[in-house]
Amino acid sequence: MAEAAAKACANGLIAMAHAGVVERSVEFYRLLGMEVRGSLRNHLGRLRWVHLQCGDAHLMLALASGPIPAGEQAVLFYLYSPDLKGLREHLIASGVKVFAITYPEYMPKGEFRTEDPDGYVLLIGQSD
Repeated sequence: MAEAAAKACANGLIAMAHAGVVERSVEFYRLLGMEVRGSLRNHLGRLRWVHLQCGDAHLMLALASGPIPAGEQAVLFYLYSPDLKGLREHLIASGVKVFAITYPEYMPKGEFRTEDPDGYVLLIGQSD
């Protein structure tokens, strides 16, 4: 029984979020080192779906059919960086609003918060 369950498992997961303007979100996530792995465009040439990746981090973005109220989003993305302070400084220099590095009990090496262009919350923690 356990062997059958192991074969029937879901062994991969990529979050997919809606974006008001996919191109704008791609530019933001490029600041985090992510690159386009795959994409689809509509008949006007506008991005309607994209798969982004940097190392083991993956994210898919799909064009939203309407406005995305930031206050109604019930998801956040947790990312890791080997150089938390350097990434924070890079984002600030690129005009991105970021919060101070905090050191909560679950992330004693530090983390900071920022938001993407559609208001999705990103917490970025220091990896080993």
